[in-house]
Amino acid sequence: MLEPQKDFLLKNNEQLFKSLFEEAIDGIVFWKHDGSILMANRAALKIFECSLEEFKNKKLWDFVFQKNARFHQIIQEINRSNAVRSELLFLMPNGQRKHLEFTSKYICAEDHHMTIFRNVSDRYQMEQTLRDSEERFRKIFEGSFDGMILWDWDYKIIDINPVAACYFECEREEMLNKSLQKLLHTNNKFHREFQDHITKLKKNGVADYLFPIKRQNFTKYFEITSKGNLTSNMNLTVVRDITEKRALQEKLRKSDTLNIVGELAAGIAHEIRNPMTALKGFIQLLQSSIEEDHTLYFNIITSELARIESIITEFLVLAKPQAIQFQHQDIRKIMSDTIDLLNAQALMHNIEIDCHYPYQLPNAFCEGNQMKQVFINMIKNAIEVMPNGGKIEITIRYDEREQMIHTMIRDEGDGIPPDKIAKLGEPFYTTKERGTGLGLMISYKIIKEHRGRINVESEVGVGTTFHIYLPIQNG
Repeated sequence: MLEPQKDFLLKNNEQLFKSLFEEAIDGIVFWKHDGSILMANRAALKIFECSLEEFKNKKLWDFVFQKNARFHQIIQEINRSNAVRSELLFLMPNGQRKHLEFTSKYICAEDHHMTIFRNVSDRYQMEQTLRDSEERFRKIFEGSFDGMILWDWDYKIIDINPVAACYFECEREEMLNKSLQKLLHTNNKFHREFQDHITKLKKNGVADYLFPIKRQNFTKYFEITSKGNLTSNMNLTVVRDITEKRALQEKLRKSDTLNIVGELAAGIAHEIRNPMTALKGFIQLLQSSIEEDHTLYFNIITSELARIESIITEFLVLAKPQAIQFQHQDIRKIMSDTIDLLNAQALMHNIEIDCHYPYQLPNAFCEGNQMKQVFINMIKNAIEVMPNGGKIEITIRYDEREQMIHTMIRDEGDGIPPDKIAKLGEPFYTTKERGTGLGLMISYKIIKEHRGRINVESEVGVGTTFHIYLPIQNG
């Protein structure tokens, strides 16, 4: 009874093995220790792109693309442990390259190896494409001119590029997994803006807002733009530094305002000057014809009319181009002449003017009368901000690095708050009770036409320093 059952099992096992061998999806190859191929199923022949006869006439090693150190390491592993699982690049007879994943086992009873092959070229290509995509993203992310921050909906920072780290003065490593709110300094003042930004982002998928950061002596402005759900639970925030852009827009706004003021000034000045001439004439006639002494009244009227005429003259400077001639001139001489004109006014207000000039100084390329007008405006302002007396310190030197003449006019007045310094030079903006703001505006305009610049330093309660830079060369 046992013998027929044994034959039946052997026969069935043989059929089962043959069926599994031939119908297997993966390639199966039997080979000797020296690489000679004994048998291969249809899947293996399809993978290696050849017939059974062609396949058996080669050794398995012949198909390996590169017999490098890794290949020899795999062979050593087979010899040592009789089994290995790995992956290599194989070269097919038609020149095609395939990445094959294989599991090899040595069968002692039969004294041959059995290796199961699987073509993973598509998977390998997908992984390589993914790696290339990640590398491209990393290069864009790291090399972008804008700051970039990746974060999840728990507001945890996933990654931050070098530009954003520089903007917020932090290190990338220290910000990973930290809160986005902490990075954006969302204190009570900016908390509402941040929450509004998040609300818009969740609703529309994109959102932006303006984010200022105060530094020691200035404010940086950043444009924050976010894109929600860039991938699953990952959002992207782009940070752009628009400080210079805002400054340029502000300059354009001032320029437009100045043009409008100039156009209005021409018409207004002429319309006012005509009746002014008549008023001055009739006042002089009245002064000589009235017997009763009203000298005080007439002096006040004449003084106020002179002030009005001075304002009209300043309007005309804005309204029409002046016939100017630029020459190389000694700034020290222009400043000395200006101080001679204002010395009497300074003494009346108990103000000392202290000057510091170097022995040798290059000439500035400028228009002398216009520079005198600038210095008059600056020194008069300094006198008027010290009603109880004080000292005006004037220093002129040569800035070799910038190749400019640097003039500093420092007063001991009450100083100017930081938020008001930026508005100096705007039409009709003044810190004085009876000022028009035209003097400083004209001064800024003149220095700009000279290709120079004016910087202002001020400390409340200590005083203000105007820095005037003028080029020494033409063009």
